[in-house]
Amino acid sequence: MALPSPEKFYSARVTYRRDIAPDLWILRLDPGPEFRFLPGQYATIGASTPEGFVERPYSIASSRYDTEIELFMEFVPDGELTIPLHQAQAGATLSLRKTPKGRFTLDLPSGHRNHLLLCTVTGVAPYMSYVRTLYADWKANRFPENTHIYLIQGASRSWEFGYREELEGIAANVPWLTYVPTVSRFVEDPSWKGERGRVDDIIRKYADDWRLSPIDTTAYLCGHPNMVENGTRILVRAGFTKESLKQEAYWVE
Repeated sequence: MALPSPEKFYSARVTYRRDIAPDLWILRLDPGPEFRFLPGQYATIGASTPEGFVERPYSIASSRYDTEIELFMEFVPDGELTIPLHQAQAGATLSLRKTPKGRFTLDLPSGHRNHLLLCTVTGVAPYMSYVRTLYADWKANRFPENTHIYLIQGASRSWEFGYREELEGIAANVPWLTYVPTVSRFVEDPSWKGERGRVDDIIRKYADDWRLSPIDTTAYLCGHPNMVENGTRILVRAGFTKESLKQEAYWVE
């Protein structure tokens, strides 16, 4: 496989690493030149491996106003790029395609005032970009009126929530964000006192509690393909049409 061309790729430097769990970590990259993207888009990251140069897409967790690109990563046992990314520390360099891609962006043009964000573990990354950007807009008095974000994030255990403290902190300070983390393997996490169950187990409960209607709500599903598939079916039965559903599965079963 050909090495990355300077015309198409930046050489991005890792500036920060935070380990969340043995198989979960956060990296920040300095792309060098300006890298403009929309919240919800992804960056294509590459590195040399024994099999050659390999690249994969990763959702961006940064605000659109940040100069660095933040990525929330999970170790994939059979993933070709997993090992070099898992080994990457501050100071390492990775290739970055100059153009971000993706249409998993916040559906403000529809006029829907409610946005139901459903995800598993690293699937929270594009939602972090939404929330961080909206939070910056809110502090700058340019927040889109009549917008409310309802975010449900699932994980097997509570220590897999890479951004729980940040999300809870923002939710406590603004009127437009509601955040519910839920743990599915709570028997293995006895100290967890929050919501229990998989995301798709509690969608209807919270959609009803929050009085979310397909008339004024766009739903987003990101992460594990089973959650995306099951959650979509639940929402379709509740009256959501394809125009009010946005999906991004992180791999194909």
